[in-house]
Amino acid sequence: MRKQASHSDMEFELYRCHADMCKVFSHPTRLQILNVLREQELAVSDLAERLGVAMGNLSQHLNMMKQRRVLVSRKEGNNVYYRLANRKMLEAFDLIREVLLEQMQRESILVRHMERAQTRR
Repeated sequence: MRKQASHSDMEFELYRCHADMCKVFSHPTRLQILNVLREQELAVSDLAERLGVAMGNLSQHLNMMKQRRVLVSRKEGNNVYYRLANRKMLEAFDLIREVLLEQMQRESILVRHMERAQTRR
């Protein structure tokens, strides 16, 4: 008799997949790739040139992102082109970036305030 997946099993699987997808956001090069591909599909060689990254290193990142279905590719002649699989990924990218910028601005204001307070003493 086959056990039916419970709600908690499915929810845990969703969390696991969510965590796995978030690994895309855990490396600066992958974040750059997302941002560059925001505008258009690009060949691997063009991506490497734009990012200043070695082809071998770039290929590893692209493969990881393709495995997680963040990117899709197509081959045309000798070129492989990559594009975003789902533009909603950019919403997550932009939201995280916005939060980070707000934090950095707040911390910068705090540091300046503390520096002024110390110079008054």
